[in-house]
Amino acid sequence: MRKIKLILEYNGAAYQGWQIQKEGVTIQGILEEKILNITGEQSRVIGASRTDAGVHALGQVAAFRTESRLDPQTIKRALNAVLHQDIRVLEAYEADGSFNPRDDVIKKSYFYVIANQRISSAFLYRYSWLVQQQLELKSMKDAAQTLIGRHDFSSFMGTGSSIKDPEREIFSLSLDKLDNIDFMTAGMRGEFIKIRIEANGFLRHMVRNIAGTLVEIGRGRISADRISEILKSHDRKLAGPTAPANGLFLERIVY
Repeated sequence: MRKIKLILEYNGAAYQGWQIQKEGVTIQGILEEKILNITGEQSRVIGASRTDAGVHALGQVAAFRTESRLDPQTIKRALNAVLHQDIRVLEAYEADGSFNPRDDVIKKSYFYVIANQRISSAFLYRYSWLVQQQLELKSMKDAAQTLIGRHDFSSFMGTGSSIKDPEREIFSLSLDKLDNIDFMTAGMRGEFIKIRIEANGFLRHMVRNIAGTLVEIGRGRISADRISEILKSHDRKLAGPTAPANGLFLERIVY
């Protein structure tokens, strides 16, 4: 039995996230359906990160087992021929049988894009959160530094999560102000804030809840010096709202 490793990108707008659900179309579900069409086998596709409904990916990693003798490049071409245009296989490799795309992860990075301006771009609104009130970036940056390190992130975990160990380690958390975003060879001018976070793993909605809390700090609704209290409380109700899914991108996974 061989194991095939895939590197994927997808626009998550039309999907109910990565993981197969009782209702709704998911990335995992589509991949398993297309692999069945190509190989004739019912293969479970394991993804490195269970992205939420509406979240995008530039570097998702997945793997599946198969008895098929098709080489990885043929599998890549075949999948791209039958997948929806908003899901692409960037690379395909034959992996060691022990490889687990979820358990073998060393670190993951996500980024979140905020359009901090009065009017949204006609193109970028699909991939950013429009926050019309001017945000105080320094306060947001100061608060973000408190979250770096190993902590119990229960205060930033989505409700309904079944995770037993809410400890994660954030290696870096940066906020950058951008006045231009490249799109389709054109520079889209505006006022943007990019939040980038790298950690050994993430809880359900963790990045979006951190982004929502930092925006509340930027608005002045939560004091920056309260972030430590929120973190230590392990109380989701004290943190800010969950940021919309469309501004979030799974960037990279390192093994």
